[in-house]
Amino acid sequence: MTAFILIAAAMVAAALLWVLVPLLRPRRAEGPAAEASNLAILRDQRAELEADLANGVITREHFEQAVQELTQRVAEDTRAASAPGGPIPVAGAWTAAIVAGTLPIAAALLYLLLGGYNAFSPAAAPAAAAAQSGEHDMTPEKVAAMASNLAARLEKEPDNAQGWIVLAHTYYAMKRFPEAVNAYERAAQLMPNDADLLADYADALGATQQSLLGKPLDLINRALAADPKQWKALALAGTVAFDRKDYKQAVAYWERLQQVIPPESEMSRSVASSIAEAQELGGIKPAAASATGSPPATAAARPPAAVATPAPTTPPAPALPGTAIAGTVTLSSVLAAKASPDDAVFIFARPAQGPKMPLAVMRKKVRDLPASFSLDDSMAMAPEMKISNFAEIVIGARVAKSGNAAPQSGDLEGFSKPVKIGAAGVAVVIDATRP
Repeated sequence: MTAFILIAAAMVAAALLWVLVPLLRPRRAEGPAAEASNLAILRDQRAELEADLANGVITREHFEQAVQELTQRVAEDTRAASAPGGPIPVAGAWTAAIVAGTLPIAAALLYLLLGGYNAFSPAAAPAAAAAQSGEHDMTPEKVAAMASNLAARLEKEPDNAQGWIVLAHTYYAMKRFPEAVNAYERAAQLMPNDADLLADYADALGATQQSLLGKPLDLINRALAADPKQWKALALAGTVAFDRKDYKQAVAYWERLQQVIPPESEMSRSVASSIAEAQELGGIKPAAASATGSPPATAAARPPAAVATPAPTTPPAPALPGTAIAGTVTLSSVLAAKASPDDAVFIFARPAQGPKMPLAVMRKKVRDLPASFSLDDSMAMAPEMKISNFAEIVIGARVAKSGNAAPQSGDLEGFSKPVKIGAAGVAVVIDATRP
């Protein structure tokens, strides 16, 4: 009990410092330049997050959380930067004095009224641990409840643009596209020239009406007018042109897309292969050393050419000894009827023990199976997460019916036994349906 009191006192002191220092700190005067810099950083980091999402590096849930945290952080920095300089405000000093006097007393009274003294009992520890673990079990029901609570709050705060964006992203991830469209519409009314927002709005609206023509195309054009390099708008614009069989225009949009995405990414390779398809269909002679392609798969735009990764015409280059894992992926004949030739197949390596984050990923199509693979450190999703950093690796393969890199219910999948770095002849059979 004594240890708890000391720890509690230390936490209260830390809380006081956290609250009082900003109240007693003179305001800075950094001017509009700092605000512009913060907004530029927000756009750049959000663009990186969207590229990671499109490449399957992060899941939609992690993307939404990162965007919300990033937006809140930059908003706080921007407010601080735009505040006028000067001495410590009198109101701040009075507030600091009141907080310093009341916070410790309030904490003690709350613990006396609400505290659970039996929590220090050894018998209570297992139950407490179980309760704590349950708090982090984020089920679809909990996500839906959070979305409902946020929607209710936004009806009272209709001018909260970032709140509407978060709600729209949440509905989109839940595949509740009509509700996502409504939230995007509210956000777009508050931020009419935000290219990222307009592109996301167009994607959700296209998913709702199963077409990018009409208002979705207007939103795409508005996004490109606001930012000619907005990657999703370029991808969707190319898709519209491809569907119209205007292959020359599709190539033009996708060449611009190729210039703003990482050149060695899986998305870039998909873009390059798809623009080759458009050139072939349109009878367009490829430019010398052309590196062009198609948009990433989205809920509204997934034409066959837009997400294709063609079968290699030559065998993959042999991996360096000891740094790669190679083998073959096959689809069980029992599940063959559940897959179509154009379904995406993701082949990935992940640690046998520890985090299940993919270390390296390559993409093929069902029509390519059986397919050989070779995964090594050069394909690492993150510099600190290389295949060679782990003693044993599991190779997995998944037929993604939706075309998304993130696993979903109904996908077909299979995994190898744990293998060591340098293993060859690893056999992966896709023989199960993801629940």
